[in-house]
Amino acid sequence: MKKIYAALLAAICLTSCDLSKYRLVQDYDFETVFESSKGTETATYAQIIEYYTQLSQAYPSIDIKEFGQTDSGEPLHLVTYSPDEDFDIDSQRENHTIVFINNGIHPGESDGIDATMMLFRDLAQDSLPKPKNTILVTIPVYNVGGALNRNSTSRTNQHGPAEYGFRGNARNYDLNRDFIKADTRNTRSFYEIFHSVNPDIFVDTHVSNGADYQYTLTHLFTQHNKLGGELGEYLQNRMIPSFERSLWEHDWEITPYVNVFNEVPDEGIVQFLDNPRYSTGYAALWNTLGLMIETHMLKPYQDRVEGTYRALQSLIDVSERDYATIKDLRARAQRKYLTERFYPVNFEVDSSTVSTIDFKGYEGETVTSELTGGERLSYDREQPFEKEIEYYNTFVPSDKIEIPRAYIIPQGWWNVVNTLRENKVEMTPFAQDTAMLVEVYRIEDYETYTSPYEGHYPHYNTEVSKQFETVNFRKGDLYIKTFQPAVRYLLETLEPVTTDSFFNWNFFDTILQQKEGFSPYVFEDVAKQLLEEDPDLKEEFETKKREDRDFSNDPKAQLDWLHKSSDNYETAHLRYPVFRVSR
Repeated sequence: MKKIYAALLAAICLTSCDLSKYRLVQDYDFETVFESSKGTETATYAQIIEYYTQLSQAYPSIDIKEFGQTDSGEPLHLVTYSPDEDFDIDSQRENHTIVFINNGIHPGESDGIDATMMLFRDLAQDSLPKPKNTILVTIPVYNVGGALNRNSTSRTNQHGPAEYGFRGNARNYDLNRDFIKADTRNTRSFYEIFHSVNPDIFVDTHVSNGADYQYTLTHLFTQHNKLGGELGEYLQNRMIPSFERSLWEHDWEITPYVNVFNEVPDEGIVQFLDNPRYSTGYAALWNTLGLMIETHMLKPYQDRVEGTYRALQSLIDVSERDYATIKDLRARAQRKYLTERFYPVNFEVDSSTVSTIDFKGYEGETVTSELTGGERLSYDREQPFEKEIEYYNTFVPSDKIEIPRAYIIPQGWWNVVNTLRENKVEMTPFAQDTAMLVEVYRIEDYETYTSPYEGHYPHYNTEVSKQFETVNFRKGDLYIKTFQPAVRYLLETLEPVTTDSFFNWNFFDTILQQKEGFSPYVFEDVAKQLLEEDPDLKEEFETKKREDRDFSNDPKAQLDWLHKSSDNYETAHLRYPVFRVSR
């Protein structure tokens, strides 16, 4: 291992040398905890940050800086490897692919943490070929609170390391469900890093087990149909095959992520759909190519880390070869939704389109449990198999949104406005009170999960109606053009019917509750007068009573219907408070 000796450098320089130009470090051995433990341990959070700090002091191609806070009270760090020793990413962007490696989103899945430490060291020490067209950045540990909460038991099915962090963060959030709702400081600091870096390729490192099979490595790329256009075609037809081939050439087998749970995958697998709540789904909103490296929990820790290390090298191989193509396709993708009329949303698997992949698994059977007496799945590793299985990797949108010219958000919804600002959304406040003809959504129907999910009770199957209205906006309300880099993010968050919309994540739940009501003994007389003065309303009311028996037998429902048909009914109830400008 390379060691830097400050005293030796000082002696060489003597008094004529400006030591401020040099990075000095004490005698420091850059062997990782993973290596010194013979592949059985992973570094602690403190050891990781100290390692990168020393690496940055020893090698001019490495830089480390703090970027925002986390729920744990500790900062996030961003480490950069620049072969040109130039850390102004904006100046380097034109001629380099920017690869962003996010580690420790689930700190018990520490393979990427250790692999990236070795990768950055080996690149800095020129133990690997120096990339010409690639800059690497990494968050060494994203879930700092989880990393500080170390144990040896919570990863029940996992073989190693000896100790590791916990999945939940300092507030027990799963950070890989937080990229839209942004309940944590971690996510809001991530926004700052992501938009500062603006990566071409984003990598999240994971460990998983839904079934048993022969592979140590699996990959989960952004769903190519959802990424869309020429960029999605490049991902599917060129990037993934090149990545797989590079691994195979170095004697590493890999297969698409095995998206099954507690069953043998020999009947086929469906690709995982990474909606925007997930890291790679969020990255796709900015036309960034996304990849999750998923190692298998039941494989030895040393193999998993070494496989992740090789997978990251293979990704660099792709980045080096295709950097110009990736730059061009990302630019085209950005222009695509600036000129398109419609935007596809809510993708579902196309079960009529199926391909096959060669898969190496283990035979499994259902047996009677000696413990519970019930049925259980049992794999036999003495009976490996290799065969073609069905692979469903085509998704189609179930809906589409007509892209408006702009959205308008009243300033009172500051929680939404702040989240948009943190995502670098360009907004213009009205300079004066303004009346505008806009499209107004009304929430007609939705369902809500009855069990909590990551701090929320999300909505789904949301249905809306819309109509044109003239709405009075106040000075300071926000006008948001869709002709900007954030267009996909805006459509996915502000359109209430999308899977991960702000509405479905409960940002606007106050509109679902009626704030003003009526007393029947008072409104009865008002309703009677209302019908006398409006013959059309009276006819509609009588027709509904004739055709709806339940309604005709429910006096309260009748009064409620009349109240909602009158000027007494509050306009805010069920009226979505984000308005579309389409004319």
